[in-house]
Amino acid sequence: MGLFERYLTIWVALGIAAGVGLGLVLPGFFQAVAGLEIAQVNLVVAVFIWVMIYPMMIQVDWAAIKDVGKKPQGLLLTLVVNWLIKPFTMAALGVLFFQYIFAPWVDPQSASEYIAGMILLGVAPCTAMVFVWSQLVKGDANYTLVQVSVNDLVMVVAFAPIAAFLLGVTNVTVPWETLVLSTVLYVVLPLAAGMATRHFLAKRSPLAVGALVARLKPWSIVGLIATVVLLFGFQAGTIVEKPAVIGMIAIPLILQTYGIFFIAWWGAKLLKLPHDVAGPACLIGTSNFFELAVAVAISLFGLNSGAALATVVGVLVEVPVMLSLVAIVNAWRPSVSTPRA
Repeated sequence: MGLFERYLTIWVALGIAAGVGLGLVLPGFFQAVAGLEIAQVNLVVAVFIWVMIYPMMIQVDWAAIKDVGKKPQGLLLTLVVNWLIKPFTMAALGVLFFQYIFAPWVDPQSASEYIAGMILLGVAPCTAMVFVWSQLVKGDANYTLVQVSVNDLVMVVAFAPIAAFLLGVTNVTVPWETLVLSTVLYVVLPLAAGMATRHFLAKRSPLAVGALVARLKPWSIVGLIATVVLLFGFQAGTIVEKPAVIGMIAIPLILQTYGIFFIAWWGAKLLKLPHDVAGPACLIGTSNFFELAVAVAISLFGLNSGAALATVVGVLVEVPVMLSLVAIVNAWRPSVSTPRA
């Protein structure tokens, strides 16, 4: 591991501190950057995510993707965890904490909105960041791409019905522009660029692809840190003004993340998945498609609602928690490293 990967947790912690500090000192700058968006997808964040995932997209070998169908267990695990378990455990934890445990300190209206925001996070499994987590756990790039792509297809048809059912409403408005644009920006375009790069380099030399990926890896981490700085800079004021509320929302979100991870990890062991498939399969379900969740929360409940705040807290806790899970996956690698059938 290089310098960036070895001390990634430290770099992220510094990025969080820098983001909050800069957000308090330069709120106008971050407001201007936050306004650079289309369909509630921030274009600057999209650029940094491109920097993060482009090196992994270069590693995708389309000739090997056809073999994914021969070992569908990892894909099945991802779909079961994301769509049959995660949304419902998130709703249950939200109700438990905000209708019972935290009830003395939160008014019923705010509690219901916090629960709604948490549900929207639970129904929006991650797309872009998964490629980063997969790279950090040495996941199979081809298999990860298939997992994410199938997940996105399911999200198109399952997000609104599940969200409507759990929210108890029938008029959930899915911002299709956000969903489609995010998929194009975070999956389709970087994948196309990666494929073109791989094809060009492979014609020059068999070693050229690996050499370029090695040179780009530090930039992938730089993209991650820059994204962290922006996200925490956007929400610096909220972090300082409402620390107690953020803490209360963060507790069930963190429990959900670790709980879903261990459920998926147990399933991976039961299915005897190899590490490079099991790691990404577990991490896809534990991280969230926060752009979609935030957009839906704002459209349903308003920009200053408790639901929107809950989705933002999901953004704040995700990177540190996911880094800890990456460390766990890497530490436990021998326990799931089994030969492919």
